[in-house]
Amino acid sequence: MKKHSVRVTGLAILSLLAACSEPGQVKVADIFGDNMVLQAETPVNIWGTGDPGSRVIVQFRNQEKTVRVERDSTWKTVLDPLIYGGPDSLVITSGARRTAFHNVLVGEVWVCSGQSNMEMPMISGWAHLDHAGEEVRNAVYPEMRLFTVGHHIAFQPVDTLVTEGWKECNPQSVRDFSATAYFFGRMVHRELGVPVGLINTSWGGTVAEAWMSAGSLKDLEDFSEKVELIAKKAAARDSLLAEYIRDTRKMEQEIRELDAGITDGDTVFANGKADTSDWLTLDLPRMWEETGLGVFDGSVWFVKAVELSPFMASSDLTLCYSAPDDWDQAWVNGVKVGESRAWDVPREYEIPEGVAVAGTNTIVIRIMDTGGGGGFMGEATQFAIRSSLGQSIPIATSWKAKKGFDFEDVKTIPVSPFDPNQPTVLFNGMIHPLVPFTIRGSIWYQGESNAGRAFQYRRLFRALITDWRQLWGQGDFPFFFVQLANYLRRNETPVEDTWAELREAQAMALALPNTGMAVTIDIGDALDIHPGNKQDVGKRLALHALAIAYGQDIPYSGPLYAGMEIQGNLIEVSFDYVYDGLKTADGGELKGFSICGKDREFVWAEAEIRGNKVQVWAPGIGEPVAVRYGWSSNPECNLVNSADLPASPFRTDSFRGITEPD
Repeated sequence: MKKHSVRVTGLAILSLLAACSEPGQVKVADIFGDNMVLQAETPVNIWGTGDPGSRVIVQFRNQEKTVRVERDSTWKTVLDPLIYGGPDSLVITSGARRTAFHNVLVGEVWVCSGQSNMEMPMISGWAHLDHAGEEVRNAVYPEMRLFTVGHHIAFQPVDTLVTEGWKECNPQSVRDFSATAYFFGRMVHRELGVPVGLINTSWGGTVAEAWMSAGSLKDLEDFSEKVELIAKKAAARDSLLAEYIRDTRKMEQEIRELDAGITDGDTVFANGKADTSDWLTLDLPRMWEETGLGVFDGSVWFVKAVELSPFMASSDLTLCYSAPDDWDQAWVNGVKVGESRAWDVPREYEIPEGVAVAGTNTIVIRIMDTGGGGGFMGEATQFAIRSSLGQSIPIATSWKAKKGFDFEDVKTIPVSPFDPNQPTVLFNGMIHPLVPFTIRGSIWYQGESNAGRAFQYRRLFRALITDWRQLWGQGDFPFFFVQLANYLRRNETPVEDTWAELREAQAMALALPNTGMAVTIDIGDALDIHPGNKQDVGKRLALHALAIAYGQDIPYSGPLYAGMEIQGNLIEVSFDYVYDGLKTADGGELKGFSICGKDREFVWAEAEIRGNKVQVWAPGIGEPVAVRYGWSSNPECNLVNSADLPASPFRTDSFRGITEPD
């Protein structure tokens, strides 16, 4: 779930062409099909395109609706509210043409969207779901139906979808489906005992503004000019592609000139003979932002000497290491053994015969990061040289590292016309074709790619929710979202943090009606931006749905900050959603609180639960001013309520954050 500012999305080029109905035909919108679920207990929109003036008859159960195709070649009718059940058939007739969709159920329909933590499938090579095999084998729910929207970039709103259609939920169909959406839908299905339809429309590494309409972004000062540019791109695709290719070549030349490991076009560090005595020494995997290398997008060279026995050196060998972030190249003894631009896949590069030698071998890895964090994700156990005979030499420790270049020094940064992170392009291609399919609500898991602009996200995210609600025309339909999980290494001292500010921006969206936030600060993974526990993510989203959308009287939210009161040398914090009381998840002392005085320098604090409140203090802070809780990318915190739901990170202050513009 990263933003790749220089990635070419080649396959998306073909999907820019919108299909039109052939003369004489009446077509139903692409969201309709065999095995679908129609929303229960509310009017249901049925629509499509056709020849103006054509008569269209829609039949479902005991209802029959007749409508004429409008002059703009569109038609739409509305079925009266339907009761749960099925299967039934939806039949659309126009003249001699008859289209029938079979095995149709009536139940609860949810749109599931966001970036890679929503997109993350049950089985994949780039992320690993906890207990994936067992979960997939048990995913036999004939009355759960799954619909995945394929990736589609569009500069203007289109009506066509890239999709394989609706599928019954079974071990085969669920493998490639969103894990978060599946676990959400499974709990709703089990608890309500009614059919559930899930529409997964997500794309890893994408920003929120890509999922918003032009109309909504025009009202935001930061995006008005960008939206106008997108409209112009629709008519200039060929020239933009030529410009992108030209600028890419210029950028690559600039990088070759800037990178410390490249001289006159030759990758001199790759031969393993560089003097590394003044290079940084570190163990892998790590993101280089956590080391002395600095915070930057660009390249880093990693070098390690490995001793091989004569027997090992003569074996068939594979160089293995965890997923790089983003692109990598690897050499052994000066011979390139592999490279890839798949930022989320662990590497296994075969070492050609005769390259490895008995004695000292030098491994060199160059990582180029195009946005967000850079380095290696995963586990130390993934770093090894393995032989075909089953032997393995661990290589995670004592690497030498040196910065190659910083993208800040690159003057030419190509802008891909097919970049999914442009404003409106995913709304146009992956949301607009779904509107106005009647739904109960939406779940959303996104934010990582906007963390560097968390202050802006305060307005942006609320505008997205409002945008979708207005376009669907179903009022303030339920919209539930996941607050970012914990990630990266823990800080030894209190810090300012972009992810903490993004979580705060997400929580501010709760000011909108019919919203809910699933807190996941306790189920992330320090080493993996795609945590394997999607079961609890789906469950916590489903708790919000059961309580807010379906009216069940159950605990559904973790404690949310409600207010504070300074009492001498301590601050007392109050919370909403305490239910039967506060406690710690592990039964130990409270963790995760920091406090500051007038100097605004935060220190770790002592904290104690007093009834439904928490008192916070620290030695040396005689006149406290503000308290923070869980205020970092990966905080150590343990406050929960009686339902064992974790408290959301918060701060009582409004000091200028690191993402707030001057």
